[in-house]
Order: sequence, then C-alpha cells, then structure tokens
Amino acid sequence: MTTYLVTGGAGFIGSNFVRHLLTSEPDCRVVNLDKLTYAGNLGNLADLAENTRYRFVEGDICDRDLLEVLFTKEQFSAVVHFAAESHVDRSIHGPAEFIQTNIIGTFALLETARKYFESGQNQNFRFLHVSTDEVYGSLGETGLFSETTPYDPHSPYSASKASSDHLVSAYFHTYGLPTLMTNCSNNYGPYQFPEKLIPLIINNALQGKELPVYGDGKNVRDWLYVVDHCQAILTVLKSGRLGETYNVGGNSEKQNIEVVHTICDILDEVASPLPDNSSRRSLIRFVTDRPGHDRRYAIDASKIKNELGWEPTVDFSGGIRETVEWYLTNPEWVEAILSGSYRDYYDKMYKDR
Repeated sequence: MTTYLVTGGAGFIGSNFVRHLLTSEPDCRVVNLDKLTYAGNLGNLADLAENTRYRFVEGDICDRDLLEVLFTKEQFSAVVHFAAESHVDRSIHGPAEFIQTNIIGTFALLETARKYFESGQNQNFRFLHVSTDEVYGSLGETGLFSETTPYDPHSPYSASKASSDHLVSAYFHTYGLPTLMTNCSNNYGPYQFPEKLIPLIINNALQGKELPVYGDGKNVRDWLYVVDHCQAILTVLKSGRLGETYNVGGNSEKQNIEVVHTICDILDEVASPLPDNSSRRSLIRFVTDRPGHDRRYAIDASKIKNELGWEPTVDFSGGIRETVEWYLTNPEWVEAILSGSYRDYYDKMYKDR
C-alpha cells in the first residue's frame, strides 16, 4: 500500500488535499503531521478520525528525531509538504516563526528525506514542496509569473518561502533527491482560516460587521479553487518531471474590491438581510494598506497544462458561490475557530487602521 506523508495536513489546503488523496486513491494510506498552531484544526478532518487509512501525528517538522522515526516506521512513498507559516500580516509582526518553520523546518524535512532515499528503502520516492506565487514579487498592469520569473519576495513570509524553494532545488541538484515543486496563486474554498480575505469578508458580512479592505482595494490576485489545486498537486506528484517547478493558477484575476462586492451580493441574495435592509456593500471600510503590499499577482499555468494536461475546472463565479454556501452550512466550524486569540489578532490588525 502506498503511504504518503502530508505535512501541515490539518490546515486549509492540506486538509482538503488529505481528503482528496484518500478519495482519489482507495489503496493509499496518509500520515498527517501537523503542529496544530493557530491555523491547524483537527476539526477540518473530523470525518476521517475513524478511517483506518488515515493517521494523525501531532508534531513539528523541525523535530528531526520524530521525522526519522516516522520515515523508518512508515516507509513513505512520497512527501507532500504544506507545513508553513503563511499569512503575510503575521510575518510582518512576527517574522521569527516564519524563518523557523518555513526555512529550518523545510531543511529538517529535506535532510530526513535525503537520508531515507539514499538508504535505498524506496527508490520510487518523491518529495513535493508546495509554495506560492508571492516569491516572484509584484507585477505591473500586464504580464504573468512563469516558472522562470526571477524571485523578488517583498515580505518576511514570501522571503521565507523563497528560501525554502531554493533549498528544495538545491537538494535535487546536489543530492539527487527526487523533488518537485508547485507555486500556486491565492486559494479559496472550505476550511480556510478566517484571517484570509474571503472567509474574513464572509464572516463579517454575515454578522453585519465592517468589511476591512486594504488601501484602495485594487490589488489584483489570481484566485484558485482549493479542490482544483489539490488535483494539480496530485497530478504533479504522479506525472511531473523530477526537479521541475510547475505554476498552478486559477485563470481568475480579480481586484480585491471585486471579490468583496461579489461576496456581498451573494450574501444579500441567500442570507438573512441586515437589520436595516441595506446592502452588505455598505459595510465596506478601506483601511491603511499593509507595508510592502504587492499590487498584482497573475500566473502563467501553461507549463502544467501543456506537459501534464491539468487546468482548473472551477471558475470563480461558481467556486465563490460554493464557498459562501459552505460557510453558511457550517456555522459550528466557524464558531469553533473564532476564539479569543483570533479576536485579539483581528483587533490588532484592523482596529486602528
């Protein structure tokens, strides 16, 4: 039986990938290693708790002893590495954790995987590192990020991810570790932690709270539905050329304010009206932009399409409606996330901006 190690599998994208993997490959096992920081939530995978093909391990990817025990015991066929500190605002206020997890943690994982691979225990082993388009910096009004775009990170988060990308590449070229890498655009969908734009706007709009939008709201992102991303990752893992990077995008460029307007309009249509019957657009409040805020990201995903036949299947209009409906039908998940620590963070980010 094929056994996968998924790091950070209790997070947003990781949990969706674990579920996708178990559904797509009925003969596989998945070991989910997650530290359960603020963004890791076992509730994301509560329905898998009794699945005999799924094992959860609470632990840190920086823990080399733990990693060596897991590799030896489980005899992994592949690693899919999601575990990372991933929110730009948090990296601005506390960069040290990003350096530790994203760089030191990735190094520890690579070293353990290298020793395992060199021991000959599994010559078909693969190591897939999941990264971000933010490593490329910011685009002007035109152009797209390709796999050959020079790195130009602008935040502690993107710099730490860029560093981890370079480490993964170095381990392929120096040691022959069979690595693969994906750099994706902004994800959205079920189980996303509510500090991110889309769930933040959904939750606030449902509660009639102000909707904070950075700057003039015209920063552009390419939006990728998380299930499409999971399919892309599995495609690269199965068929990608070793040592290669594949950009994964949703072909859905939107200004942030467009995204906020769309969510407001859907909620005005399907949710209970505000007490004064006004549109939820009236809740929008422009706040001071964050430092180093990249203006535009856009992905050229032609390589993964031409080489591996993958392209997104969910357009933004359909995906965002499905996402809003998921949050509407899962209020208990949202309530469990909105803890005191999250409220403290929210006040710190937006109260005085």
